[in-house]
Amino acid sequence: MNIVCVGGGPAGLYFGLLAKKRHPGYAVTVVERNRPSDTFGWGVVFSDQTLGRLAGADEASARAILQSFNHWDDIDVHFKGRTVTSGGHGFCGIGRKRLLNLLQERCLELGVRLEFETEVRDEAELARSLGADLVVACDGVNSAIRSRHAQVFQPEVERRHCRFVWLGTRKKFDAFTFAFEETEHGWFQAHAYQYDGETSTFIVETLEETWQAAGLEAMDQAGALAFCERLFARHLDGHALMANAAHLRGSGMWIRFPRIACGRWVHFEEVDGRSVPVVLMGDAAHTAHFSIGSGTKLALEDAIELANCLDDPGQPLEDALARYEAARRVEVLKLQSAARNSMEWFENVARYGAMEAEQFAYSLLTRSQRLSHENLRLRDPDYIAGFEDWFARRAAAQAGVPAPPGPTPPMFTPLRVREVLLKNRVIVSPMAQYSAVDGLVGDFHLAHLGARALGGAALVMAEMTCVSSDARITPNCPGLYTSEHTAAWKRIVDFVHANSDAKIGVQLGHAGAKGSTRPMWDGIDQPLVEGNWPLVSASRQQYLAGVSQWSRAATREDLDRIKADFVRAAEAAASAGFDWLELHCAHGYLLSSFISPLTNHRDDEYGGSLENRCRYPLEVFAAIRAVWPAALPVSVRVSAHDWVEGGILPADAVEIARLFKAAGADMIDCSSGQVSKDEQPVYGRMFQTPFSDRIRNEAAIATIAVGSIYEADHVNSIIAAGRADLCAVARPHLANPAWTLLEAARIGYGGASWPRQYRAGKSQLERNLERERQQQAANAGLSPQELAARLLEG
Repeated sequence: MNIVCVGGGPAGLYFGLLAKKRHPGYAVTVVERNRPSDTFGWGVVFSDQTLGRLAGADEASARAILQSFNHWDDIDVHFKGRTVTSGGHGFCGIGRKRLLNLLQERCLELGVRLEFETEVRDEAELARSLGADLVVACDGVNSAIRSRHAQVFQPEVERRHCRFVWLGTRKKFDAFTFAFEETEHGWFQAHAYQYDGETSTFIVETLEETWQAAGLEAMDQAGALAFCERLFARHLDGHALMANAAHLRGSGMWIRFPRIACGRWVHFEEVDGRSVPVVLMGDAAHTAHFSIGSGTKLALEDAIELANCLDDPGQPLEDALARYEAARRVEVLKLQSAARNSMEWFENVARYGAMEAEQFAYSLLTRSQRLSHENLRLRDPDYIAGFEDWFARRAAAQAGVPAPPGPTPPMFTPLRVREVLLKNRVIVSPMAQYSAVDGLVGDFHLAHLGARALGGAALVMAEMTCVSSDARITPNCPGLYTSEHTAAWKRIVDFVHANSDAKIGVQLGHAGAKGSTRPMWDGIDQPLVEGNWPLVSASRQQYLAGVSQWSRAATREDLDRIKADFVRAAEAAASAGFDWLELHCAHGYLLSSFISPLTNHRDDEYGGSLENRCRYPLEVFAAIRAVWPAALPVSVRVSAHDWVEGGILPADAVEIARLFKAAGADMIDCSSGQVSKDEQPVYGRMFQTPFSDRIRNEAAIATIAVGSIYEADHVNSIIAAGRADLCAVARPHLANPAWTLLEAARIGYGGASWPRQYRAGKSQLERNLERERQQQAANAGLSPQELAARLLEG
């Protein structure tokens, strides 16, 4: 086979040497437009895990690279005059020029042909002249080949919100360093690391508007360097900053990161009657933000995978390339997702500017969701122990209780909201059970809610409880609109209070256009076969097109009646003894239908602007807050993202939260979606937590995170990083009412309170889990700590 790589960066060189090493008979040529010594940037970073993969692919080049690396374990975060250090991260830095030279030398050693100072303007002509059977397009982030065949490759190029400049310095950093400096124009941050015996990379980054306000757009290179030296003087210790592209200034020197993804990675070019495949690799195919050091890693791993896929000589080339694209696309998407989380964190440093240094650093470390609480504990137990002690003492002070005697996982720290003291940060999420009769709850609800109150959660939320018979989702939904309903609920509340140290809350709601439907197991959102009742919503709508009943737009009389229904239900909830009240303004139900522009088309005072659309839900909130005991909290559940073009976006959710905060809300319960059947949500673990993070830290109101939170590690990471104040766990509590107690034992925390009747099971569970860990480790030939590390790394 005759292979031509267009682009002599890490991707092209590494693939070239791997292909030639495995198949000495192949002709492999790398064509590069620049000279051998030309490069841009300073140093690149690999994790220890990436280095291990390189050693497995080509030990000789990996050994040479390792000998040129500067290795470190620590991350230093400098914020507000404080430095927070965590260890065990295992990073290596190498100069980009040195890396390219090593790969060039290995290519020549194996017989790869290198052609420099050669511009490729027509890859078909190149393939014809060299007789290529395969063209590998690794010509970088500004790939000309990708651009020429954009209709086939379908690239999406998103220019992000920050400007950054890649600089160098003779200051030698002992750790991977993040430094943050606030100016009158906004925040600047530096990413710095040493990559050889005398030089460090020093990347300066800031928001576009901050960059412009600081006058950097008009500055020449000398002025920009002087500005950065002054700004980061206390981190540079008198050392100068250096640039390696002397002609650049302003927007040429400071660039915006392009996030690139391609719909397809393979194109077939007709060359003299042959179909020659052109395949994208590295930055030509995809990019991931530099804040997780992923660009070169992705390029080298692309090269390894393509070389692996070409190893079967009997396989058609087209099939091999399809395997390569399928395998790498999944891994790239995972890394791009983590990189997006990291990139967005750095784009929103101001969001976290009010945090103390300890929590700010923790938030930074866990920003991509690749590092979790337990992962950090494995890397640096002392750091996590110190952080947990700091967090627990802070939480105890807020709650007005004595500080715990030792480190406590954030999940098990107390929280006081008004006069309600929650023993930990876990809520049993409200979950529809469709088991009431004419709105009346019975023995099932007593067993269901009672079991979960005994299971260790701090707060058990009853399912959406409807304020009138025509407010129900289904005929089997519970209500609070008769005295019998109040009495039935009081029986359950009294049981919870008498037999557990949990609190119990109720969520009040009105189904609106999503009412008069069957229980979930008989056809979710399907209208009743008979016995339907009239529906109202903000505007006339049909939730399921061609299937659901049509609702009518609520009149003034309807709005007054429904508000009175909410008030009556809130008074009944207080009489029943509930500790917590939540107003349901999410998921397309009645109050949500006012908030979302997808369902509110009114032209009166309740339609139009976001403020107007929130007006009626806020009126209802004010009315229930007025009759609900002042010592008890009221939270509001919102859909923070409609997942439909033209619907509510996370930025809108922040404004919604601010409005409810001003009205007296204590917390925002941050859900999303279910407003329109056209929604296209992006699922994943903790997928709604970013909405909670944003609302909490921009609107400055406590939040509840919900959505695919199913491990103690998730809860600890969310609470510790300040992404939420409470975590609502739903389906895991259906599978196991004692989920909280099980997770406490699983992470080795013995301080969770067990009901006295169940304490005999606590030590047995802890022993069983420890034996299970020991056996798994023995089977894998690892220590329990090594096994845990492997599992956390995926």
